[in-house]
Amino acid sequence: MTETVVIAETVKGTVHPSTAELITAAQSLGSQPVVVVPCTDASAAEIAAGFVGSARVVAAKSSVFEHYDAAGWASAIDAVAPAGILVASATPQSKDLAARIAARREISVVQDVTQIEGGNLTSPIYSGKAMQTVALSGDAVVTIRPNVFEAAPTGGNSEVSIVDTTGNMATAVQEFMARASSRLDVAEANIIVSGGRGMGSPDNFVHLEKIADTLGAAVGASRAAVDTWDEIPHSMQVGQTGKTVNPNLYIAVGISGAIQHLAGMRSSKYIVAINKDADAPIFQHADYGIVATWEEALPVLESTLSSMMN
Repeated sequence: MTETVVIAETVKGTVHPSTAELITAAQSLGSQPVVVVPCTDASAAEIAAGFVGSARVVAAKSSVFEHYDAAGWASAIDAVAPAGILVASATPQSKDLAARIAARREISVVQDVTQIEGGNLTSPIYSGKAMQTVALSGDAVVTIRPNVFEAAPTGGNSEVSIVDTTGNMATAVQEFMARASSRLDVAEANIIVSGGRGMGSPDNFVHLEKIADTLGAAVGASRAAVDTWDEIPHSMQVGQTGKTVNPNLYIAVGISGAIQHLAGMRSSKYIVAINKDADAPIFQHADYGIVATWEEALPVLESTLSSMMN
C-alpha cells in the first residue's frame, strides 16, 4: 500500500508551524501521513508529534541537516522516507529539495499545489495567469503553497521513531537506551539481541553474546544468517519460518528486515536497528535506527551498557 509522507518544514532546526498545513493537505490524498523531520537533534520531532493527524513521525537525524545542502538533504531524506506520495512545502528551499528527490526516485513532481480533490491536484501556471489540474496515477512529490490549507490542530501524541546517521555512536547508544528504559517495565523485561548476515561471520556473534550477557538477554538470528552459516542453529531463528517473539526490547544488528523476519518480531514493544545500509527496510519499523556497521556500533554499545550496569 502506498504511503503518504510529509517532509516537515524546518527553520533553524525547529519544525515550522506550516508543517501542520502539510499534514492536512496529505490527509486530502486519502491517508494519515508519515511525517519525516530532518534534524540534528531528534527532540525537534516532538513538535511534529504534537500535530493531530499523522500516523507516525520519523526523526531523520544527521549532521547533513545542520546547513542546507540540496544534494545531501535529498540523499538523506530519500534513504529514510518510505515509498509513496511525498508532500513538502512550496518554499524555495523545499521546492528545490522536492525536485531533487523526485529525480532520485524517477517520479513526477507537482509544484505549488493550491487544491486537492481526491487524486486531482490544482496549481497555478504562467505566473498565476491560469490554473492547471493534474491527476496522480502513482507515486509523486508534491509541494503545497503555504497558507492555503487549514493547519492540523495541536494536541496529538504520535509515536516518534529515530533513524540516526550521525556516526556519533556514543550519543546514539545513550539516547536509544534512555528512550528504551522509559518504555520498558524492568519487572517483566525480556530482551533479544539478533544478528543477521550483515555480521559477516558466525564468529562475530560472540559480540552479540557479550551484550546479551550484560543485559540478561537471548541471542537470535535472521533466516539469512541461519541459512548461510551452519554454526548458527535453526533454534536461534526469528521470523515467519522460525520463532515469533514479542519482547520488550528487540535489537537487530546487520538484519535488513525482510518481510519474513518482520513477521516474527514486529510486535516487539521497542525495536532498535543497527545496519550500515540506510535503505534497509528494518528502519521503517524501528523505534530507533543507527546507520553504522556492527564493528562501529557494538563496541560502543557494550562499553555504554557496562558503564550503566556498574
